Amino acid sequence: MKTIFIILLNFIIMQTATAQTTGHYATINGMNMYYEVYGSGSPLVLIHGGGSDIHVTFGRVLQQLAKHHRVIGIDLQAHGRTADRGVPTSFEQDADDVASLLQHLGIAKADIFGFSNGGTTTLQLAIRHPQLVNKLVLASALYNRTGVQPGFWEFMKTASLSNMPLPLQQAFLAINPDSNALQTMHDRDAVRMQNFKDIPDELIGKIQATALVVVGDKDVIRIEHALELSRLLPGARLLVLPSGHGDYIGELFAIANGAPQSYPAISVIEEFLLGM
Repeated sequence: MKTIFIILLNFIIMQTATAQTTGHYATINGMNMYYEVYGSGSPLVLIHGGGSDIHVTFGRVLQQLAKHHRVIGIDLQAHGRTADRGVPTSFEQDADDVASLLQHLGIAKADIFGFSNGGTTTLQLAIRHPQLVNKLVLASALYNRTGVQPGFWEFMKTASLSNMPLPLQQAFLAINPDSNALQTMHDRDAVRMQNFKDIPDELIGKIQATALVVVGDKDVIRIEHALELSRLLPGARLLVLPSGHGDYIGELFAIANGAPQSYPAISVIEEFLLGM
């Protein structure tokens, strides 16, 4: 418990400091979307996982990625510092929001790095706005209901705030101390997953962007699913890591549960992004 407290304290300090220097808002599709910008170079957009925000998912690897990129981290609807707009979320709408932000920033094309739910959003972005995407990093991404471990969908049927991981709840409340907003974030994500529809293989197959599919050997996402995704995507590569869900990028919940705190996977991802 003491370790989790220290992790969360460091998280709060990090969030506060970075928000003061790198945080921005833009009016996007009827909401005030929060984003942060780091570094310089080719643009790289980071799309966080469910129940998370920029720093919960990517906080420990932001600076490493910013060495060679102009990194744009986004808080999606109802997450982090972006408020809910009063309508249900969908992966398609999140993709449209990311596209609108890129257009607002004058970015014609960007690499996209999406984790977990953010990986599904990345797929929708590549399908719906192919002109905006360059390379894709699809980390623990789901495109088909068969892609998760046994018991996942049964768990989702009874999802409630009481069984949402405590570090994720505390991280949200550290930057938005509104319990109603936390409940809304949880419910938006839960309903979206309960209603999850497969992305048709033929749509995946039409994606022309070069992709790296990443998965852990003890991930929520099945290795077989990641392999299938990499085979559907023309020219995609597959990276399987000795890792759970998010350990390989230092996601907050993974770290709170004792995951390693060094991330060699980022070097592999960087090699993919920077390669020709």
